[in-house]
Amino acid sequence: MPLPAVAQAISETEAQELRAQIATLKAQVDRLEARLGSAAPTPATPPPPVQPAAPATSIGWKGGPVFSSGSASFKVKGRIQYDAGMLMTPPSVQDRAKGYSNELRRLRLGGEGKLGGGFGYKLETELSDNGVDLVDTFITYETGKWLVTLGNHNQFQSLDELIGDTTGSVMERAAFTDAFGFERRLGLSVQYQAGPLLAQAGIFSDSADSLTNDADGPDGGDENNSYGVDGRIVFAPKWGDTQLHFALSGHWRDFQRLSETPQRYRQRAYLHSANSRFLATPRIAAKGESHYGVELAGTQGPFWWAGEAHWLRVDRPWLADPTFFGGYAEVGLFLTGETRSYKNGIFGSTRPKKSVGSGGLGAWQVALRYDYLDLNDRDIVGGTQNAYVAALVWTPIEYLRFNLNYARIDYRDAAILAGTRADYGVNVVGWRAELDF
Repeated sequence: MPLPAVAQAISETEAQELRAQIATLKAQVDRLEARLGSAAPTPATPPPPVQPAAPATSIGWKGGPVFSSGSASFKVKGRIQYDAGMLMTPPSVQDRAKGYSNELRRLRLGGEGKLGGGFGYKLETELSDNGVDLVDTFITYETGKWLVTLGNHNQFQSLDELIGDTTGSVMERAAFTDAFGFERRLGLSVQYQAGPLLAQAGIFSDSADSLTNDADGPDGGDENNSYGVDGRIVFAPKWGDTQLHFALSGHWRDFQRLSETPQRYRQRAYLHSANSRFLATPRIAAKGESHYGVELAGTQGPFWWAGEAHWLRVDRPWLADPTFFGGYAEVGLFLTGETRSYKNGIFGSTRPKKSVGSGGLGAWQVALRYDYLDLNDRDIVGGTQNAYVAALVWTPIEYLRFNLNYARIDYRDAAILAGTRADYGVNVVGWRAELDF
């Protein structure tokens, strides 16, 4: 059978050819593997590291823009206060301060913020009395319950002094705060707060403006080496809806300049734009001073109360030390139902429940204050005052206030005579428009 034989012969031939091709391919594969094995392996290139995304920056508004990015922030700050008023004295008082007066009391610009890592800052400059002053200008570090502050700041003298001038219940602070020379000073302070307990202490030199290079100035410029230690402790428990405030403060200062800078303690007739001092001691050669104060305050619903007493002793090297005294007591009420805010040992600002433009009349508050100052002691005659102050404050929207005050002040041993009399009374009407953000 020829056909099957031919097919069988062809199959064997093809098989031999296929075997030869397979052998050739295998040899080529072996040669390629040998070449690849002799070459060094090239490591794979790692992908570039993933960079963390930068925190988004947000812009808020609290009377002015607030910029935030992660743990860092910056808030623009500003303040405008325009004051005017009438000082009405007996006709026999010959002083140019009486009558109508007005002033741009404060124009303040600055900012505050956080840098991250617990660090923060505040920087404010103020135009007042035709001069530019540094106000709060400091660096802070906060960790847990501790706050450290370095720079020009307030040294914890009293409740009324620490309350902001745009959040006080009346236009002017208690007479003793000005007469005793309370002001911001350069220093380092530490604050600890835990629950209702607040403790503050620091060491201070003088105000930034008193430490300039003007050695011929009234404070000696860079030759001023006075220093002091100040402290305040606050206990502020809550009893139901009632916020209570109890505090003590103590202060000691060494002038270091006995003969060059005699001290003088004095005070205006309530209205700041009337610059004459109706109470004033003579110049006192002193080497230092120490003073201490007690505070009592509280809020309950729309009602609040506050009072302080403060004693200042002047350290004289050759004569007996005089002690001066000042204090006040006040009560107040929000007619529109708001509650006076309280935080960090002081009263703060209050937001109207219903602002003008949002269907309301804003916040209306009234206050009555009795303000006493005695600058008579030992051989020093600086005068005394009994002042009775009534205030009406309107806050139409947050950050904006209008203030109307009336004060009756009775003087004894006044530094400005009414003819030949040193005992008489004056009447004061003052009003203020203020924007604070």
